[in-house]
Amino acid sequence: MRLKRKHIFLTSLVVLPLLFFSFTSEKLGNHYFEIAKNMKIFAQLYQEVNTYYVDDVNPSELMTTGIEAMLATLDPYTNYIPEDRIEDYRTMTTGEYGGLGVVVGNRNGDITIILPNEGYPAYEAGLQIGDVIMKVDGDEISGKNTGEISKYLKGQAGSEVTLTIKRYGNDQPFDVKVKREKIQINNVPYYGMVTDNIGLIQLSDFTRNASKEVGDALTELKDRGASKVIIDLRGNPGGLLNEAVSIVNLFVPKGSDVVYTKGRIEDWNKTYKAMNPPLDTEIPIAVLINGGSASAAEIVSGSIQDYDRGVLLGSRSFGKGLVQATRPLDYNSRLKVTVAKYYIPSGRCIQEIDYSHRNKDGEAIVVADSLREQFKTANGRPVLDGGGVAPDIKVKPFNFAQISVSLILKGLIFDYATKFHHENEKIVAARDFKLSDEQFNDFVEWIKDKDYGYQTKVEVTMEELEKSAKEDKYYDDIIDEIENLKKKVYHNKESDVIKFKDEIKDVLEAEICKRYYLEAGEIESTFTADLDVIEAVEVLNDDARYQKILSGN
Repeated sequence: MRLKRKHIFLTSLVVLPLLFFSFTSEKLGNHYFEIAKNMKIFAQLYQEVNTYYVDDVNPSELMTTGIEAMLATLDPYTNYIPEDRIEDYRTMTTGEYGGLGVVVGNRNGDITIILPNEGYPAYEAGLQIGDVIMKVDGDEISGKNTGEISKYLKGQAGSEVTLTIKRYGNDQPFDVKVKREKIQINNVPYYGMVTDNIGLIQLSDFTRNASKEVGDALTELKDRGASKVIIDLRGNPGGLLNEAVSIVNLFVPKGSDVVYTKGRIEDWNKTYKAMNPPLDTEIPIAVLINGGSASAAEIVSGSIQDYDRGVLLGSRSFGKGLVQATRPLDYNSRLKVTVAKYYIPSGRCIQEIDYSHRNKDGEAIVVADSLREQFKTANGRPVLDGGGVAPDIKVKPFNFAQISVSLILKGLIFDYATKFHHENEKIVAARDFKLSDEQFNDFVEWIKDKDYGYQTKVEVTMEELEKSAKEDKYYDDIIDEIENLKKKVYHNKESDVIKFKDEIKDVLEAEICKRYYLEAGEIESTFTADLDVIEAVEVLNDDARYQKILSGN
């Protein structure tokens, strides 16, 4: 107890004088007095809780909880990064880590390989999608979450790890020794030709070298004959602002304004311009966006729209117009803090949620449509601020039937693809692969004794009706009608498999192609079913329509 008190007392002696010293360097107004007062109260409260609370308190956990709760009142992007999470932060910003280059997931309690990245240790060691990791260096890992498993698998480049693997079709588990390497996560996990003249670049992150990867992909696609390009930003959460600027620079003239940031501190009022000669200012572009496209992805898509440099398709983007910077803290920790809002070339900020104003429940306010201001693109097309980036062509999202969702969530699509891969040594190219009726019937037969039950919305409503009728004591009067209605609306799951055969086949074919051709195979197998890609191909191949959209006529 004395040691705890001494530690807290010394901490207070170190922290508080430093704070007060900074305050005495300028006139202390009410604002600075409030800061000093509350810091003193906070230090005293922290000391008192650690000294007198009935049970032992972990000082680090207590302080971290307090810090995170405090920052949560600001916005979701201002975060404290303690030393034990600093490596995850570096991976997020650089795309680099020491490990095996494999994606794992928890499937029905088993730690399962979801994707070994081609060219990296796990892939080179022969690990396959569907392999179950039972032990790591002899330690049982059942019951651990994927975050804990990730720490097992990551480590110093050059170090070795032994995995005990259970594989479909093998009677006994076996060990695989893998040497960790420096892993660089690709910002562009896929690029290729959709048609003879249209290429596609999938950009999933904005870590270091994202712009180089996009530029290299575009150059190679043009060498393959691409005269038009689709840039897929769906689900891209953003990342480094300078990489977003450099990607826009690939398509707009040198010297063009790309983004302007404005903060409370003068240093954050900056204009970011295209600093280099562009790669191609003429090639027609279709950009795919959705609700998962955020931050840097919105800078790229919004700038291309503002310069009328390409057509945007899909659904409205996320709406994050805030910029974060990191500040170093003691003991190798950091603060990621929102320092500015950004404005794209038309002058609009696409931030949807106003975190500086909250309702009576403490929830941040969404900018109302009536308050959104209109701006103009280079060709005079009207665009609005707030609420993300709106596509030029809205594509209605495809909604899977509940039977398809159930088969996916219960892992039956995944497991059957593993079975198929074990029984078939090879398949045709991913974009040409189609399950035959005989093969689909085999899948139908295989799932007959599997659990893939689910309730439709109508069935849920029926249950609520029946419950309400019983509570209100009307049930006996309408029991016959309820039973007749049940017979009509309760689904037959086996008939649903046949009814939604086409979409189940699409999902199953993509998962099977992933087994043979990894991520590229999965993507290429969906070209004929992806509504956004289909619409993008149509508009790029219709020059009159493309030009009409960009001209605003």
